[in-house]
Amino acid sequence: MLTHFTYKPFIAKDTHRREYLFSFYYKGTYYSGVYHYNGAIDWQPEPNEEDRAMLTSRIHELMLFHVYDT
Repeated sequence: MLTHFTYKPFIAKDTHRREYLFSFYYKGTYYSGVYHYNGAIDWQPEPNEEDRAMLTSRIHELMLFHVYDT
């Protein structure tokens, strides 16, 4: 289960597209990253193969709910 999910807008210097910084905890590990306008995610740290697909799906859902569904 993801806990303490946060996000905030971020505009990269080389583009005018809005991107979002996000962070959360999962299984006791702190994850953060950048959610790009096209749905791509840059992770820090990179989740393992087993969790990556589920976490990516969950981040897409959360971003759709919190950002794009307003």
